[in-house]
Amino acid sequence: MLRLVVGFTCLWLGVQGFYLPGLAPVTYCDRDETNICTKEIKLFVNRLNSEESVIPYEYQHFDFCQTKEDHSPAENLGQVVFGERIRPSPYSIRFNEPKKCVKVCDTKVYKANDNEAKKKLALLKKGMLMNYQHHWIVDNMPITWCYQVENQQHYCATGFPMGCYVDKQGEAKDACVINREYNKKDTYYLFNHVDITIYYHSGQNEDWGKYLGGGNVGGGAAGSTVRGRIVAVKLVPKSIDHGDDPEKACENPTSPPMAIPGEQREDLKISYTYSVSFEENSNIKWSSRWDYILESMPHTNIQWFSILNSLVIVLFLSGMVAMILMRTLHKDIARYNQIESGEDAQEEFGWKLVHGDVFRPPRKGMLLSVLLGSGAQLISMVSITLAFACLGFLSPANRGALMTCALVLYVCLGTPAGYVSSRIYKSFGGEKWKSNVLLTSMLCPGIVFAHFFVMNLVLWYYGSSAAIPFFTLVALLALWFGVSVPLTFVGAYFGFRKPCIEQPVRTNQIPRQIPDQSLYTQPVPGIIMGGVLPFGCIFIQLFFVLNSIWSSHIYYMYGFLFLVYLILIITCSETTILLCYFHLCAEDYHWWWRSFLTSGFTAFYLAMYCIHYFFTKLDIEGAASTFLYFGYTSIMVFCFFLLTGTIGFFASFWFVRKIYSVVKVD
Repeated sequence: MLRLVVGFTCLWLGVQGFYLPGLAPVTYCDRDETNICTKEIKLFVNRLNSEESVIPYEYQHFDFCQTKEDHSPAENLGQVVFGERIRPSPYSIRFNEPKKCVKVCDTKVYKANDNEAKKKLALLKKGMLMNYQHHWIVDNMPITWCYQVENQQHYCATGFPMGCYVDKQGEAKDACVINREYNKKDTYYLFNHVDITIYYHSGQNEDWGKYLGGGNVGGGAAGSTVRGRIVAVKLVPKSIDHGDDPEKACENPTSPPMAIPGEQREDLKISYTYSVSFEENSNIKWSSRWDYILESMPHTNIQWFSILNSLVIVLFLSGMVAMILMRTLHKDIARYNQIESGEDAQEEFGWKLVHGDVFRPPRKGMLLSVLLGSGAQLISMVSITLAFACLGFLSPANRGALMTCALVLYVCLGTPAGYVSSRIYKSFGGEKWKSNVLLTSMLCPGIVFAHFFVMNLVLWYYGSSAAIPFFTLVALLALWFGVSVPLTFVGAYFGFRKPCIEQPVRTNQIPRQIPDQSLYTQPVPGIIMGGVLPFGCIFIQLFFVLNSIWSSHIYYMYGFLFLVYLILIITCSETTILLCYFHLCAEDYHWWWRSFLTSGFTAFYLAMYCIHYFFTKLDIEGAASTFLYFGYTSIMVFCFFLLTGTIGFFASFWFVRKIYSVVKVD
């Protein structure tokens, strides 16, 4: 035990002692100093997305100021799958060099009689109408737009709108409520000016500051080099009609907004400008610079409520299971094992009566074994991914790491899938081992990939940034057929070579007739009841997960998620064991499929919650976006069905083997 504690301590200290790849701090200075600091601050633009549409677009899709894409940062697999497209921007920023109302590019002119100009302007209007959001990045941090929300709380969003719309009735939509000047009916207001404020830590009283600059750090003496590390970047979007003199328009607080009428009848000129200012803030350390974004999300209290709610359910279930195991089951075993006379043996009742049928192979055993193999693969992937996330390897700063980790782990964990599937199938007396291996490696991944491919076709058609490029799809197929399938064959090879699982009791040749069942012991009511409690443990946490997927909220409480995941495993196991015991007592020995479906039915409640979330929390419009939402949801529900069903099956499998191994059978 002492060695284990020392090992974990060394691991923790090791994690504290180095920066993760791509996450090392960058020091900036107002003079170029080779190998010490850099002067240029690069601003990158990412895709634009909206809560009213599932279809994101690249920055270049709209007619904004653009630059060459020669120096675009490399994107990992997770970023590509999630549709992130990070590109360089035309915004030029140098450390500690304030700028006021600088034009980004030449003024754009949209002529009323030019069809090409009309198309570009129509795209801008569509983006403003559907509240598409910019996502900009500086020093690997999102540029935030901070504003007041209800109850005087300060909220910092990681995106800002490209504009807003006032409808024909004069009602301001979305961001138009922030300014009373946005009041013309049937008018779009384009946010064509941004005030960027960059906050930096000067390094004073820090080891890195003393090492890099001696005494000339931060606000040093005149002529000394100013150095710092960026700890926050905030932005305020504005709509300004620059006219012929952009500088005067920016400085004049009474300048009219950049209004675009719903019906264009005159030529339109749009100028894009920006201002940059720098502020020293040595109260925020570089290592905790994400905190102000995360702390502005008032969810922590609700998260604790979720955990407490789940723990109450787990304690209740644990009490029920303990009562059955310690009292009822103990009495049953003691009574069954007291064979005093032949008459006593004739008076047996309950779960011992079905000992000759309880391990009878189920119908469709091939399909069940295949689903269990895929479920075991998913459980392994989720467990390892969440463990990495809790250790900090998959933080929001490490973009795309979560999806990359999940995909790579799923591919590499084909061996457990083949092993579990082959072992279970062999215990059912199956002999078609080739079909078993092929189905294990192809069926469930094939269903997911087919769904994914159809939705990708829709995204391709709409020119979305979320559409996965053809060669990336080829790479995913290569991972599947070149890595996952061979590893599944390896697992199946070892599984079939192992001796068949020896059951604790023998199976009779003639099946026993099952008596008439009461309402609560019938298959369908039992399965429906089985998914309620596991879903009750996760539904609050599920809200935050869905928010991070569909509303672009940052999800960072992986510790909470891992705890809820453990609670889900315990709840699924205990619920399935309870219902399995009740069914065996009712002399119904068809528990194989029922144990899988009982806990797997939690996925049905997940689907219902996703439908409820769609209609009550999202403002998604359009047939394509609706199709994509429910397409992605179906993939999530299917994977959750495999995961929870496998947990319930193996809990029941262990329970049934355990109780029949301790009872004496003639």
